[in-house]
Amino acid sequence: MNLELKDIKINLTKNPKQKPEDDKLGFGAIFSDHMFIMDWNEEKGWYNPRIEEYAPIAMAPSLAALHYGQSIFEGMKAYIANGKPVLFRPRDNFERLNNSAERLALPKVDVDFALTALSELIKVDKEWIPTSEGTSLYIRPFMFGCDEYLGVKASSNVKFIIILSPSGAYFKGGLQPNKIFVEDEYVRAVRGGTGYAKAAGNYAGSLIGQNKAAKLGYAQTLWLDGVEQKYVEEVGAMNIFFKIDGKYITPELNGSILPGITRDSIIKLLKHNGEIVEERKLSINELYEAADNGKLEEVFGTGTAAVISPVGELFDGKKKIVINDFITGEAATKIYNQLTGIQLGKVEDPFGWLYEIK
Repeated sequence: MNLELKDIKINLTKNPKQKPEDDKLGFGAIFSDHMFIMDWNEEKGWYNPRIEEYAPIAMAPSLAALHYGQSIFEGMKAYIANGKPVLFRPRDNFERLNNSAERLALPKVDVDFALTALSELIKVDKEWIPTSEGTSLYIRPFMFGCDEYLGVKASSNVKFIIILSPSGAYFKGGLQPNKIFVEDEYVRAVRGGTGYAKAAGNYAGSLIGQNKAAKLGYAQTLWLDGVEQKYVEEVGAMNIFFKIDGKYITPELNGSILPGITRDSIIKLLKHNGEIVEERKLSINELYEAADNGKLEEVFGTGTAAVISPVGELFDGKKKIVINDFITGEAATKIYNQLTGIQLGKVEDPFGWLYEIK
């Protein structure tokens, strides 16, 4: 059955919450009044799409997703641009959700209907979109298996949910460099695994590295490949870019690296600006050699939450590299301003990335 806008039932809360001030927002800790829910059954397909009060979900202790991790998610943002609510590249996010669903044996969603459902949810909770500089409405679509069954198999029942979280500025004092620890003991993913999917288990498996880095005084982990532990892959939950001798280098998508929407946007913007961008393997040895030769100019992570996260120091357990005197570089600042400017409707959008919610 093909679902349409008219199929979405809306049941508004009778107890709206007080909205926090923009300067009291953190990240992912406050949620709007409503959520979108839709169910799937292998016989019915997707059914019962609805917008209802944000509330706890009842689940059985035997829920399949709790035991076997059949769970995926996405992350995107809504903004107020020129007085109107807009989304940034939402179709790309839903298409990536479907790629993740395929890898974890979950059903795909109809991208057009998912976008319609999200638009309706944001219209209901549009007052939750913060407007102060650097703020946004973070959007978390997710999907998980709902069978009450302890046998190992793909779930015959699934839920798809979207929740909204008003979020504050990631860098309140402007872009600030982070210190990154190069992890060579644990690995995040391997080719042929689930590294390219936004699978919940990927993030669970990365926490030990994050905790290890934090104990050493570092903000995030730089993950190396899972085979030779030689090539750079991702930093924390972000993709990563290196400006070396005037060129921008980012690890190529190889099946174990998440194809970030922000990553793709940065690549397109840099090329649009006339910059040279290389998507290729980059060994940690080549990176350290570039630093020794004075050719490593800037390093920054890219992702939905921070957009751009400058890196000021790398440490592999033996040798520390300080990048650009631990000062946010011109390149990171320029591309951050350009991309956020597009998202907020302040800068020309030559790619048609903004989706206006009418």
